[in-house]
Amino acid sequence: MQQVPEGGQPALPELWQQRWPDCLPVGYKLRDPYRDVWVRFHSLPESKRYAVDESEYAVVLERYNTVLDELFAGTEVYVVTPFGATEPEVPLLEPDAGYWQSLLVEDDPEPEFRTYCHLFAAQLPWQHGCIDKLLRDTAHDKVAGVLVTDSLMQRIYHPYDGGADVFLTTPEERDRMRDRHTDWLSSHPSGL
Repeated sequence: MQQVPEGGQPALPELWQQRWPDCLPVGYKLRDPYRDVWVRFHSLPESKRYAVDESEYAVVLERYNTVLDELFAGTEVYVVTPFGATEPEVPLLEPDAGYWQSLLVEDDPEPEFRTYCHLFAAQLPWQHGCIDKLLRDTAHDKVAGVLVTDSLMQRIYHPYDGGADVFLTTPEERDRMRDRHTDWLSSHPSGL
């Protein structure tokens, strides 16, 4: 992946810093500093956490893709996937894996106890269902920390096992999206 895509767009770290300066690109940490543009949707009725059969996986994928379509239909997206490691060196993955940056997750005085998260960002045109395998693995808790964002990083979709956190451009946009999917919201007062 190119660091500066055609058209002079800033590199990913600069884009992130411009739009989300109060947080590292870690999905579960975004909620606190950006609560005013955050909404959480649950993947299954009655806030059930895990699908147990194909009919429930169909519901999970439909909910994930419905919101992703609303956010990104007809646009290019970055799909950011993390790779946890105990070494600061970036692992050799597929050549087009698109290394973005590394984060020190656990800083310990002893180097062998430090942990890192290497982030990879692949750019692709959004199409309904194009990341279903990744979404299914996320719903089944095989993968964590995925972020999907538009090419300007204005909106973020962070799926997790049980639902998705969505970060929008304004509180008004958040409210409109929330109101379209009220049946998918938590009954908990905090929205969790």
